Amino acid sequence: MAQTTTAGRPHAPSSRRIPPPRAILRTLIRGRAGTAAWERPAYLGLLAATAVLYLVNLGVNGWGNAFYAAAVQAGSQSWEAFFYGSSDAANAITVDKPPAFLWVIGVVVRVFGLSSWSILVPEALMGVAAVAVLYRIVRRRFSAGAALLAGGALATTPVAALMFRYDNPDALLTLLMVGAIALTLRGIETGAMRWVVWAGVLVGLGFLTKQLQAFLVLPPLVAVYLWASPRPMLRRIGHLLAAAGALVVSAGWWVAIVELVPASARPYIGGSQTNDFLELTFGYNGFGRVTGDETGSVVPGSGTTGAGSWGSTGLTRLFGSEFATQITWLLPTALVLLVVALVAVGLRRRTDPRAATILVLGLSLLTTGLVFSFMGGIFHPYYTVALAPYIAGLVGIGAGLLWQRRAQLPWRVVAAVAVALTGAWSFHLLSMASTWQPWIRWTVLATTVIAAVLVLLPRRHRSLSVVAVSAVLVTALLGPTAFSVQTVTVGHTGALPSAGPSVGSGGGPGGQGGPGGPGPAGGRGNPGGGQGGQGAQGAQVAPGPQGAQGAPGGNGMPANQGGAGGTGRPGGTAGGAGNLLGGSTTVSAALRTALSKDADAYTWVAATVGSNSAATYQLATGDPVMAIGGYNGTDPSPTLAQFQQEVAAREVHFFIPGTSSSSDTDAAKITAWVEAHYQATTIGGTIVYDLGVSS
Repeated sequence: MAQTTTAGRPHAPSSRRIPPPRAILRTLIRGRAGTAAWERPAYLGLLAATAVLYLVNLGVNGWGNAFYAAAVQAGSQSWEAFFYGSSDAANAITVDKPPAFLWVIGVVVRVFGLSSWSILVPEALMGVAAVAVLYRIVRRRFSAGAALLAGGALATTPVAALMFRYDNPDALLTLLMVGAIALTLRGIETGAMRWVVWAGVLVGLGFLTKQLQAFLVLPPLVAVYLWASPRPMLRRIGHLLAAAGALVVSAGWWVAIVELVPASARPYIGGSQTNDFLELTFGYNGFGRVTGDETGSVVPGSGTTGAGSWGSTGLTRLFGSEFATQITWLLPTALVLLVVALVAVGLRRRTDPRAATILVLGLSLLTTGLVFSFMGGIFHPYYTVALAPYIAGLVGIGAGLLWQRRAQLPWRVVAAVAVALTGAWSFHLLSMASTWQPWIRWTVLATTVIAAVLVLLPRRHRSLSVVAVSAVLVTALLGPTAFSVQTVTVGHTGALPSAGPSVGSGGGPGGQGGPGGPGPAGGRGNPGGGQGGQGAQGAQVAPGPQGAQGAPGGNGMPANQGGAGGTGRPGGTAGGAGNLLGGSTTVSAALRTALSKDADAYTWVAATVGSNSAATYQLATGDPVMAIGGYNGTDPSPTLAQFQQEVAAREVHFFIPGTSSSSDTDAAKITAWVEAHYQATTIGGTIVYDLGVSS
């Protein structure tokens, strides 16, 4: 009988029927009809293994980057702090980045409460999602094996295993950039404008995550869409203009609010020198990173393309000891396979989605890699996580194309060369950590020889093919996987985490020692300096209950005695930067009690120099602590006059002195004024000044 509407008119039964639950479950587990039975279980297994790698032992990182953890805590107490990304719930100053990634973590914290896991689990899930998206990018146009290799290579990249377990903005930025690539490729495939518009939205959200770094993906996306979209040129340009509008709206709404709200009605914009988010965007967090002219940086860049405070620049920069073991395990192979893939697929058909995929990944790798190689300003090794999806995608695609063409001798020769290159570079990187698990590098060397020989042989027996594939996978992934596993077994805290065991030819950024000052111990931890023994991975201790490490300093600043450069990563000379960038310390019970006493009577229970130090005390007490000078202690907030007014109004209870990077900063002037007008006292081994007592 024909179905009828409420008006009594008959209509044809719907041709789209909802499948039974058993069919839905079967599709989820085994995939759609026509796919191999092993494909979907292998894909789900990849995601499960990635989740285990990123979630296991996650609590060992404590608060991770206490600077951002404190901002999350502030956002859980104040919606205003949540919106602006303030360092404290009293909204003295913001972090030096826009707050999109803090919003993601902050929502989870508001639901589940503040803890190490509620802060770090969202980062791990972003990593799993990034692997899933990269898998889909490759699988839509290439084989399941290529997609699995791409996903596995991304998951086991050491810097990815570090940053997808850490509360920095890089995890969300990486996910958004991979998502933008996926959507752009879908737009090329279908010719529909909506996909590229949504890609623009993701890039805009990337800007609200880490500002101009998100725009590094724009040239590849625009160029490939103009080249490969099936629409006429004018239509393509129109689509890109619509995407640009979506980008401006998705990024600009928050910027517009911040710019329009009077400075007196919002927190100071951390990292800027004029309390202006646009200045932060184009200066300290923008072109200053490229040129090295970074006003307000605790350790200015060189301003040149030579060796500066953040390392030597040039084409070989990423292959140096500071960065190599973080990201380059498959980078040489990816560059070779980029050429191989373009030759195999060809560019004869402009709208070929396979060529578009290769081009967008390759151009993204080259664009981002070259900027990283030549930027003269602040550049930390963990930034290189942005390269991981591009490298992994190209390796998966290139290896899959070579495997499909293994019946032809020239392609087998190319495959053997690629395997030999991969194994040789992995052996070199493993040798940099010569005292750590030496059997791994010799295993890689053996499998390299076996794999290179086997891929040269013509295809004859299935069992031989299985052995060849297994040998290639061990050659390519054993080294980075071992470094990733080591990364998740030890705690990483502070501003400058680094993946893997300690490597030789260390020193700080640039090989000559990093930003100076006593910093956390550990060869692969935060930049240290001063005195100490050889840095060692084992020195990266797990945080205590407040997510901190080390012991309170006698001068009130966190006193972590750093290891000298030696064979470890930290290095440098004594100075203020290590204090400002390190900042992790336990807070004694006596000091915590004193800070919490009469907390409700004050806006800030304490003030100290630098956001990292302030974060330590804030996380320990749960009450707002003013970060004088912001992240680096160099921001002109508050001024001496403003601080004097706040003290006179009894808004600040204690002052905990710190080390400023310059005597000309407002932080140094405030410190001198407090020391001249108030009596120092020691609480729990830390010098403090009670500003509630009349001077």
